[in-house]
Amino acid sequence: MHSSFAPRLVAWQRRHGRHDLPWQVSDPYRVWLSEIMLQQTQVKSVLDYYPRFLARFPDVAALAAAPVDDVLAQWSGLGYYSRARNLHKAARMVMDEFGGVFPAEREQLERLPGVGRSTAAAISAFAFGRRETILDGNVKRVLARCFGVEGFPGEKTVEKRMWALAEQILPRDAADIGPYVQGLMDLGATVCSRGKPACTACPMLDGCVAARDGRTGELPTPRPKKTVPTRQTVMLLAQRGNQVWLRRRQPTGIWGGLLSLPEFATTFEIEDWLRAAGEGDMLPAWPELEHVFTHFRLIITPQPVRIDQFRAAGVAEADGQWLDIDQAVDAGVPAPVRRLLLRLAQV
Repeated sequence: MHSSFAPRLVAWQRRHGRHDLPWQVSDPYRVWLSEIMLQQTQVKSVLDYYPRFLARFPDVAALAAAPVDDVLAQWSGLGYYSRARNLHKAARMVMDEFGGVFPAEREQLERLPGVGRSTAAAISAFAFGRRETILDGNVKRVLARCFGVEGFPGEKTVEKRMWALAEQILPRDAADIGPYVQGLMDLGATVCSRGKPACTACPMLDGCVAARDGRTGELPTPRPKKTVPTRQTVMLLAQRGNQVWLRRRQPTGIWGGLLSLPEFATTFEIEDWLRAAGEGDMLPAWPELEHVFTHFRLIITPQPVRIDQFRAAGVAEADGQWLDIDQAVDAGVPAPVRRLLLRLAQV
């Protein structure tokens, strides 16, 4: 299986793989952008964002020159916003340290913020034809099943074994690298899926350990189960005429750097905020809104407040600002906040 894996995969990809994705080009900027967007995000979602992002930032120079708020606004809804901040930092690094030209070698690409070993390898392989392999979630699943790799792939020791295996089975011919790496992605995404793999359509069927032993449901070894905690927050929807009060979140952490609705532990704290902010009224709270992150569930209680007179000096949040509601909807705000702002605009 080791010696036949790459030839089988390349032949299968050329006949059955995906060939019409908009980032299947040799332009390193477009390849890099797609690889960052595809981290933790499905292809169908990226297909919506990718062309709009390119229309606004057609090359690395345009991205580097743009304010980070513009980048976050274009990214809004894709989630994992640290990717957008790192994208902006990396673009500036390419301009400042590499003269606006992406480096071809994986080791240099790994220096860019937000670019790990697998992402760097994908850029190096697709844009420059370098002999590199990737190891994302789809590839780990393919390797675990085909070669019977035991253990949770997120564990360092298991991941190290998988990297060694992935490098061992790379094709020798440089012309096969692009189709091979794309084939790994395609096979994991379209055939060797997590829930119901289409084993009869797989080019590796007669050599796959999981198919042979009836273990496709067991491999790769699942992540050890943990209880997903629930957090609660009260979001302030302070409205003054056609404006809403937003604040800038800290640059790190959940929704880092985005504009958002101010958060409080209780409605009593919002009452204190209102007394300091000026004159107005607390309105009935809206129904709770649930937003699920990777590691926890967030229960949001939206608390609308009508402001009649505003005293900026009385508000402790110095980074707060009033924005027209329509402008706020189009700004770089988290997805659940945008949903609340859209409802506010209809009130």
